[in-house]
Amino acid sequence: MIADRIEGKWVDLFAQVFELCKVAKGDACAILSETQSRELNVRLAELALERLGARPFHVVLPTPRQSAPVPIRSTGASTALQGLGPAIAALAASTFVADCTVEGLMHAPELAQILQGGARVLYVSNEHPDALERLAPSPADEQKVRAAMRMLKGAKAMSVRSAAGTELEVCVEGARVGGVWGYTDKPGTLSHWPGGLALCFPRAASVNGTLVMAPGDLNLTFKRYVESPIRLTIEGDYVARIEGDGLDAELMREYFAAWGDREAYAVSHVGWGMNARARWEALVLYDRRDVNGTEQRAFAGNFLYSTGANEVAGRYTLGHYDLPFRHCTIALDGKTVVENGRLQGELA
Repeated sequence: MIADRIEGKWVDLFAQVFELCKVAKGDACAILSETQSRELNVRLAELALERLGARPFHVVLPTPRQSAPVPIRSTGASTALQGLGPAIAALAASTFVADCTVEGLMHAPELAQILQGGARVLYVSNEHPDALERLAPSPADEQKVRAAMRMLKGAKAMSVRSAAGTELEVCVEGARVGGVWGYTDKPGTLSHWPGGLALCFPRAASVNGTLVMAPGDLNLTFKRYVESPIRLTIEGDYVARIEGDGLDAELMREYFAAWGDREAYAVSHVGWGMNARARWEALVLYDRRDVNGTEQRAFAGNFLYSTGANEVAGRYTLGHYDLPFRHCTIALDGKTVVENGRLQGELA
């Protein structure tokens, strides 16, 4: 276990990332946290903002009582704010928000109001700073991710294949395209750190085919490497069948079923990792409490398939899986952008 100690190098690190977000002297900067937040990151955010000459203040909320039948993990939809108007107004009026909630505001219902106020929001993923340190963003990351986003925006169809048996077809025409590179410098926008992802939220009835999880692929909701094959049949966006004889398939079936919600089986977003510094194997080197798995969403060349909420398709649920696949070939309108897990062309 890594010590939860404030290190000068980590104050420097947070300040460097906040500078990329164009935090300047005198800026009113909110630090949003909850009572179950990683206190070390909250303190580092405060010290870094003070070092930059900004005027930080804290918005701290009690972590709400659990409402789901199973533990909620990996949703990207913090429930800390719960529509609390004064807190939302304070965040919206800020120049910059360091989001240190456990799950982050990416899919929180209050995010739109906060961004409409012009705030720049950076979710500091619930990772130990030891992981954040290796994955500090740079402007070069932004250029790569933007190139991938342009490809997605100009495409109509995505196909995904693997030697393990994955054969997936995705209509990306009309999908909402997004990308994160670890910082944000424009008012009314959000990013998360670590970054390095290009993805899209497909419209309803856009995804069909077969996904085969092979040993070494990841179930990040469980923070677990798959050790036995799982075969997922996708019909009209929904996981229709989960086949596999091992523990991994059984755990997946049980967690899906626990929600009692058909929407938990539907596609949320699809995309691929772009971060050459992110490591597939790093998850095994951390205690579970010290890692949130964002690095494994972003490692270069992985195909990321996620289930759960998708506002573009009009679906809402707290059930969520993030499933990074290795060794896939991804093509957009027949042009290969990832070949056997390796970025191609200008993305490499």
